[in-house]
Amino acid sequence: MHYNSFFEAQLQQLRDNGNYRVFADLERHKGAFPYATNRNGTDAREVTIWCSNDYLGMGQHPAVLNAMHKALDISGAGAGGTRNISGTTHNHVLLERELADLHDKEDALLFTSGYVSNWAALSTLASRMPDCLILSDALNHASMIEGIRHSRAQCQVWRHNDIAHLEELLAAQPLDRPKLIAFESVYSMDGDIAPIADICDLAERYNAMTYLDEVHAVGLYGPRGGGIAEREGLMDRITVIEGTLGKAFGVVGGYITSTAAICDFIRSFASGFIFTTALPPAVAAGAAASIQHLKASNAERELQRARVAEVRRKLSKAGIPHVENPSHIIPVMVGDPVKCKFISDTLMDEFGIYIQPINYPTVPKGTERLRITPSPVHSPEDVERLVAALGVLWTRCQLSRVSMAAE
Repeated sequence: MHYNSFFEAQLQQLRDNGNYRVFADLERHKGAFPYATNRNGTDAREVTIWCSNDYLGMGQHPAVLNAMHKALDISGAGAGGTRNISGTTHNHVLLERELADLHDKEDALLFTSGYVSNWAALSTLASRMPDCLILSDALNHASMIEGIRHSRAQCQVWRHNDIAHLEELLAAQPLDRPKLIAFESVYSMDGDIAPIADICDLAERYNAMTYLDEVHAVGLYGPRGGGIAEREGLMDRITVIEGTLGKAFGVVGGYITSTAAICDFIRSFASGFIFTTALPPAVAAGAAASIQHLKASNAERELQRARVAEVRRKLSKAGIPHVENPSHIIPVMVGDPVKCKFISDTLMDEFGIYIQPINYPTVPKGTERLRITPSPVHSPEDVERLVAALGVLWTRCQLSRVSMAAE
């Protein structure tokens, strides 16, 4: 076998299908995000970012930056290794306290990313509980799927947000069999929201644990940014709440919150925690400052919701098809991988607008889209330019327009 030829052929197939991913070289402007400099070789241009998961612009908030600078001056750059070997820095202790308080749980445990927290927590819980059955929502994130696979526990997939199907699967199991229902609150590609209360009802009726991924909700929903479960008064009914520090909180890292026993159990048995270098102290300090700010401030959330509504209204008026949902995520549907990539490239090249195309395998074939995430740091003028550019490209690509009721 000629190995390199095989790899090159596979990459070319991705290009031919419109699914090859190109990373944009972006330099965010502190104090002026969502504006950034895009570099291509020696060329540079100014662009507006419309697909960032820094949903509230907290990655440039003065409180976050000041906390990081202070911690860097006190503790230096790195954590020095794993927490088992090098010890836990005081910033990790403070951050875990903030996270436990945010979700009204006994304890919290930090990981290097949201992906790792899902992978490590789910694989550890399911592999260590004898004969555990995982019931996984059909649209769960890849990190949850990988954690479930790694556990080697039996898994049954229930149709997305289909409570009747979930109950059918639960009812077929012995009441005393260990069961774990794994699902998300806000699903990142379609922006829909899980029926959390109904899932909790079933978990209590059929003696199951619940594992809720709130990565696209923490910071954004609830009176203190605790997520959808906080907004709906359900945090006490969830066994494990998992979240990220890399989206609305604007830094990096992942975490779980739960009872002290469950957090200690995962700390003691999860290889993804035990053998991984800890987050730098400055990152932990910045995340704690971000959480503290958003616990007390609703200004960012209110402005974001207003900006989301504004973008939706203007897209509807222009006939640009977008998925209606109750969240902050606006999927603009293209339905063709080549055209989706073309629109993304042309938005950048001609209009200075950066939106990454979302193609297979992230979404099913035929549902290719642009995933727009309006933030409080986008201006009304940014919105006008975005919708006008999409209108031009919709006509150029001969894509259908739709009649959507103004929202």
